Amino acid sequence: MYPGQIPDLELLFQCHDRPAIWKRDFNIKEKDKWPPAPLFHYCGHRDAYDIVFPDWSFWGWPELNIKEWNKLSVALKEGNKRVKWEDRVPYAYWKGNPHVHVIREDLMKCNFSDKYDPMVRLYAQDWIREVNEGFKGSNLEDQCTHRYKIYIEGIAWSVSEKYILSCDSMTLLVKPEYYDFFIRSMVPMKHYWPIRPNNKCRDLKYAVEWGNNNTGKAQVIGRQGSEYMMKNLEMKYVYDYMLYVLQGYGKLMKLDVTVPENATEVCSETMACPITDGGLIRQCMDDSLVMSPSAKVACDLPRFYGDDELKRLLKKQESAERKVEKWTDEYWNLRGPK
Repeated sequence: MYPGQIPDLELLFQCHDRPAIWKRDFNIKEKDKWPPAPLFHYCGHRDAYDIVFPDWSFWGWPELNIKEWNKLSVALKEGNKRVKWEDRVPYAYWKGNPHVHVIREDLMKCNFSDKYDPMVRLYAQDWIREVNEGFKGSNLEDQCTHRYKIYIEGIAWSVSEKYILSCDSMTLLVKPEYYDFFIRSMVPMKHYWPIRPNNKCRDLKYAVEWGNNNTGKAQVIGRQGSEYMMKNLEMKYVYDYMLYVLQGYGKLMKLDVTVPENATEVCSETMACPITDGGLIRQCMDDSLVMSPSAKVACDLPRFYGDDELKRLLKKQESAERKVEKWTDEYWNLRGPK
């Protein structure tokens, strides 16, 4: 995409879910514990130093039959057109693996019962069965049929975030503990509806009730969330972000980077050519291959937030969350004890 613009680098990359460089383990006053080791990772945390980088699923997740993002974003746009928002099922939808973390297992307690309708429809995803049946029930573009979709973290952040936010449904976003490289500039009640982690069932039911009584506003929130995804997560911008992070990291390096003896050179051909089975792994590699340099220069990197600007953004987000919490609590207080 940008040949010749990446400096020679040496870096470490963490492929597990949770960050690894926690602030509690480093003290600027102790020379043997400062600075922290630079570590690239898929997600960040307010109490960690990991350098956030785009996750692998932008280039496809063949084990789960998830297409690379260029193809999938087009498929999601088409999927959004199949059912008009007002004709969608007026409930909140979530489908995934509930066993990866207790917060998801707790979410499943909010599901429909004979005695109570919480306005949500939650489904456990059996990936072993899906693999055996050829992924007939897991196409993401077929899951944009409800007015509301739920995002909830797993072990850490979840790659499902961008897929859920792209459905034109109003996303009911259970307040995350972790963040990826794009979520922090999204605003509650503009791009999604905030849900408290410790009050999920009641918050979800009220959110759906509110949406069904304010369909115009709910539809706008859903559309603005999707537009944010489609506009800001074009693959060129993903590569632009990667370029700036690597260039910035390279400027801080103080060692001379040399190729070690007996090192193995890796390129697109050495990775893809040995895979000749015609399966999903090779297909994802072929579909996501950048065929030529970008005809456009990288986008202009926005300047860093000043302290006052950042405080205003955080205040705006917190104000929207508090407003929703107030509405929700008033709704349940009027209904009285269950």
